[in-house]
Amino acid sequence: MCSEFAVDADAILNETVTTGPGVPGVVAMVTDRNGNIYEGAAGKRRTDKPEAMTTDSSFAIFSTTKAITGTAALQLIEEGRLDLDAPAKRYAPDIGKLQVIDGFDANGQPMLRAPKRDVTTRMLLLHTGGFGYDFFNENYLRLATDHGQPSVITSSKAAIMTPLLFDPGSKWEYGTNIDWVGQVVEGITGKRLGEVFAERIFKPLGMASTTFEINDTVRSKLAGVHARNADGSLTPMDFELPSNPEVHMGGHGLYSTVGDYMRFIRMWLNDGNGPHGRVLKAETVRMAEKNHLGDLKVTALPGVIKSLSNDAEFFPGQSKSWSFTFMVNDEEAPTGRPAGALGWAGLANLFYWIDRQNGFGGYWATQILPFGDPASFTGYMRFETAFYDTLHRRKAA
Repeated sequence: MCSEFAVDADAILNETVTTGPGVPGVVAMVTDRNGNIYEGAAGKRRTDKPEAMTTDSSFAIFSTTKAITGTAALQLIEEGRLDLDAPAKRYAPDIGKLQVIDGFDANGQPMLRAPKRDVTTRMLLLHTGGFGYDFFNENYLRLATDHGQPSVITSSKAAIMTPLLFDPGSKWEYGTNIDWVGQVVEGITGKRLGEVFAERIFKPLGMASTTFEINDTVRSKLAGVHARNADGSLTPMDFELPSNPEVHMGGHGLYSTVGDYMRFIRMWLNDGNGPHGRVLKAETVRMAEKNHLGDLKVTALPGVIKSLSNDAEFFPGQSKSWSFTFMVNDEEAPTGRPAGALGWAGLANLFYWIDRQNGFGGYWATQILPFGDPASFTGYMRFETAFYDTLHRRKAA
């Protein structure tokens, strides 16, 4: 299977770089429960520099950070140190200061009121806590443009001290909920989130290239972020998250390599076990992967700031739920991904899936804004589809 898929995968990566508007460079990998069965790279790290994209290139992984933060929270649940249904302010007191915004008055001032209930960590893990992003929500965008609300990429405490968009627990909206989970983890452990990750997740998994704090080692292999222009061309951006962030942003703040992230995916494929120790109990993994949203569903993401995101949705027309802390496709996806599989994405067009049923997972990494880039997303869908086509052929043989 490996050689058969590799031929298709290499062609997809190269075509994604060279065909049409293309992408500057891409790294993609697939793993089974034992190790990587495909590793590929194509293109360049930056369009204005000669260095080729390589399988050990570093990326700002944006929201693919979230599942790692969720894993740290699950560890604390196992240990009896985190009560999912207790008010999150027990662990992160500042979240108790936040009010609900009910729009703006005639003078353009935000209209705020007390929430009807406390935010819990369960709500935060499920994106029902009431938080959004300014690039997906008009009210947050107005707070940013008219009232100086800082962007999350500042990695500042002020960036997450936002009003709630609705009463906690009443709907699903994607936002800074997992940044607050990071604050909960820090409140319980008394350590910075990066320290918690290093000790409790990265060490047992052998993830040596993942960090909140960019340094020269990371920069030496860094894939540059590019802006997709209206005419389809690409402009390299001198983008970096803060090297010494005020807050380790559990929702988006990590730099990593695709190889490192595959170690994390393998842990989920192996019921929580890592090569140097167990990260989660098997029963925790089985609990976490289930839909915990109940009757609520994951909705499309409206691109409110067009330079940062297009309108985006995985598998339009199909039901999607949320687990701790991944999207769950409730039906078999058009790619062949089975119902009940896990996955998500990062803002600069990074995508992954975890198929515990069949024992495979994959990751596709580019560095392009806005999110939902047609060239990168189409390439990723082709990549995942080619994998499942090969898998289904092998099963049928």
